[in-house]
Amino acid sequence: MNATSQVTLITTGMLPFLVLLSAALTAPVSFLLLARYRRAVLTSMAASAGAAPPPEIVIAGEPPPRPLALDYLDPARLAPSPVRRAVRHAMLGAVLGYVAGGLAYALVMFGAWQYFTRDGGFVLSRFLWLMSCYAWPIALAVGLVAAVDLRQRLLVALGYFAIVLAVAIHGLLRNAGLDFGQLATFWLLTNAPATVLLLAFLHRRVRAVGPLVLCFMVVAVTGSQLAVSLLGSNDAAMRTVIALGAPFGLGSRGLFGLTMLVGAVLAAIVGWQLLLWLGRRHRARRSSDQALTLDAMWLLFGVVQSITLAFEGWLWVLTGLVAFIAYLLTRRLTWVLARPVVASEHAPSLLLLRVFALGARSERLFDALGKYWLRLGDISLIAGPDLATSTVEPHEFLDFVSGRLSRQFVGGDSDLERRISSRDLGPDPDGRYRVNELFCHADTWQQAMRRLAALADVVLMDLRSFSTGNHGCLYELRHLLDAVALQRVVFLIDASTDRTVLADALTGLWQALAPDSPNRGAAAPRARLIDIRNANAATLSALLDCLHGAVRVAPGERLSRQ
Repeated sequence: MNATSQVTLITTGMLPFLVLLSAALTAPVSFLLLARYRRAVLTSMAASAGAAPPPEIVIAGEPPPRPLALDYLDPARLAPSPVRRAVRHAMLGAVLGYVAGGLAYALVMFGAWQYFTRDGGFVLSRFLWLMSCYAWPIALAVGLVAAVDLRQRLLVALGYFAIVLAVAIHGLLRNAGLDFGQLATFWLLTNAPATVLLLAFLHRRVRAVGPLVLCFMVVAVTGSQLAVSLLGSNDAAMRTVIALGAPFGLGSRGLFGLTMLVGAVLAAIVGWQLLLWLGRRHRARRSSDQALTLDAMWLLFGVVQSITLAFEGWLWVLTGLVAFIAYLLTRRLTWVLARPVVASEHAPSLLLLRVFALGARSERLFDALGKYWLRLGDISLIAGPDLATSTVEPHEFLDFVSGRLSRQFVGGDSDLERRISSRDLGPDPDGRYRVNELFCHADTWQQAMRRLAALADVVLMDLRSFSTGNHGCLYELRHLLDAVALQRVVFLIDASTDRTVLADALTGLWQALAPDSPNRGAAAPRARLIDIRNANAATLSALLDCLHGAVRVAPGERLSRQ
């Protein structure tokens, strides 16, 4: 076998194997690491930092002059606010970047096919068909960036396949030798492998770290295979390894496994440096967590879809990399022109408080609300078991893997102030603001909650599943009534909320309101409670309106109402 044939065999045989194996390992490894991460967070949360206990809440001698009214709001009856247009504008700018980048990617892939079939000249139906096939990642990206519920995701998918069907019908009418089965088979061969692999790291529960794990696994698995290939291509090296393994009783299988292990370890060192580079890039705000996920998606498609081109020559396997670079450059240029950032003198900060026992329901709401609110401003929260694996940032995950997760936890008042002052408040290149998560011990979370509440423009407290056993929520309710203007607070409830217990708690805490509370002199004090039955697009838009209406606007500051 000559050198060219050997390289072609590697690119068409080994490369698919490496990609498939790496992606297949990504999901279980991500789930395992995130499970360990969640346990580590819970353990540190229960521990004590040795900080001074929080000061006692001063109980007022007399109740407020006016009773607290509980205002139950129906999302369907809330009037839309101008903020929806601002969010749509920002989201559209981000989506345009991915659409333009995806079309540039598809154009490069089409160019490769056009080169191979240049004798037939340019054929419009072939151009449209190949462009529509290679544009499939655009639909996935739009769904991830803009769709907040199943209905919207289905609409995006249906819109894409309607275009594909129209292009297919056009091609069938132009070419009598084609049939629908051939076109369907081509689409599946082009997109199905990479799409299936995406399930390994685009699931909501592993999406935060999936791209990092995938990069590491690709490097490690590649190293193991390269070690075996290099050893097998050198007879002298193979004899040396056999001689070294003989005294230890290592046979052919043992040496094979040891060679793979050594290659994987050496490559893993390189892979770890790659992860650290990605972490530094994220810290420097050169990419967002969402952009990192979608970049990994397009790179995976590029690698998988260019494998078949290697039969025309091994260098053609680099087509996917060229297409990926075209995607990156076009996406960045489009963002510069589209400016997917809501222009504002003061980006509002949202503090999210919640019942930790909500679990998956917290994840779903946070994922949907984040797509809207993070186009306006940042979200602050205290780390909890419900969102531990959904809000983890790349640098936090790398600290955990490095055994340095403890340095993420608040150690006392001075440490809290340092972390407060170093929050990420500006937008990333894609226009999204960030989630600022504070990791707190059992004796530091109350101080952190008070400081975050004082700095937040609006507070959203998720009281779904609230009952008598939620003592932490009772503390937060008491502090909100005592220290935060009710106009800046929105409570979230549903059928799982024990409304009687909640009403009794709010009434009792109101009667013991602090003397210096900003709510004591309110002319018509009311607590707004939004009944959210499901986290669909309409309900989330109404919640966004309510939150935006609650934003505290300081003198000289305003939120742009585009």
